[in-house]
Amino acid sequence: MHVGVPKEIKNHEYRVGITPMAARELIGRGHEVLVETHAGDGCGFSDDAYRLVGAHIVDSAAEVFDRAELVVKVKEPQLGECAMLSKGQTLFTYLHLAADPAQADALVESGCTAIAYETVTDNRGGLPLLTPMSEIAGRMSTQVGAHWLQKAMGGAGVLLAGLPGVPRGRVTILGGGVAGTNAAQIAVGMGADVTIIELSVPRMRELEDESDNRIRTIYSTQAAIEENVTNADLVIGAVLIPGAAAPKLVTRDHVSKMRKGSVMVDIAIDQGGCFETSKPTSHAEPTYVVDGVIHYCVTNMPGAVSRTSALGLNNATLPFTMQLAGKGTEQALRDNAHLNNGLNVHDGAITMEAVAKDLDRPYVASPFGG
Repeated sequence: MHVGVPKEIKNHEYRVGITPMAARELIGRGHEVLVETHAGDGCGFSDDAYRLVGAHIVDSAAEVFDRAELVVKVKEPQLGECAMLSKGQTLFTYLHLAADPAQADALVESGCTAIAYETVTDNRGGLPLLTPMSEIAGRMSTQVGAHWLQKAMGGAGVLLAGLPGVPRGRVTILGGGVAGTNAAQIAVGMGADVTIIELSVPRMRELEDESDNRIRTIYSTQAAIEENVTNADLVIGAVLIPGAAAPKLVTRDHVSKMRKGSVMVDIAIDQGGCFETSKPTSHAEPTYVVDGVIHYCVTNMPGAVSRTSALGLNNATLPFTMQLAGKGTEQALRDNAHLNNGLNVHDGAITMEAVAKDLDRPYVASPFGG
């Protein structure tokens, strides 16, 4: 199979869909890998590194999309890339369609088969292709929050670790999943006073046990959210409903009651964000201020640590890429129900029910299995 790797064009996106090491695995099994020139530069992978393992370097994204049967990316295709996709072609990447009707409509119009990393599942009920980036985004969220809390950055001038005789910074995290847990681990390591608001009582028990009770957990209610958000120095939104838009748990009224110079980091922004005041930002202009509260809502946070992210992502995606290339898309989807759960668009229709519902578009079940 011809596998194509275009250079990412989203603002300040430096990751690459297939690393030279992953390309070598595919080529070793008889597949041809086409890589747009400079696609790996942002991760420190030169064109020569790809040539060394047998990949073909091509001059443009247009050539990649024209020749590839399977296109492997990192971030959602921009509208210009959607226009280069066609019926019979497979796209394998993050999509986050519930918050992006224009992209969803463009993919439907293209007739391509689009498989989203973020809805592929595993035997344990997890999301294995979302997990590594959720880990990174979670860890980064505390790091960037601490940075923007500095007075020189416009923050309240709070050190999360505090000082003997001086209170520690208060961190409130919405959601105790992968991203929220990783955010909490870094916050605890920095010496902060950490609270996770979570719906699952068993998960709350796990979080407190795993942290030796250094993390406080509170059951998610409107009252609990209001109290803990309005009294926090740093609020991290890490709520996930697979495939669907994130619920707006923090209201504009909550934000207005927060201390000026507090910081909010919305990891859920790819799915529309879980703060009512959230709007997408980029690494070029990562923050904005509402009611004196700094908002950080970068839609591709892991892109800032591109080499680590690309390597971690490829470790997770390569087995599925190998299945798609080795069996062909349709047979791979029939054989692997977890991969089939990643199917979001096929043959001019939306095949992910949560996406169709959020976008008010027609839903058509996957033809490749339940």
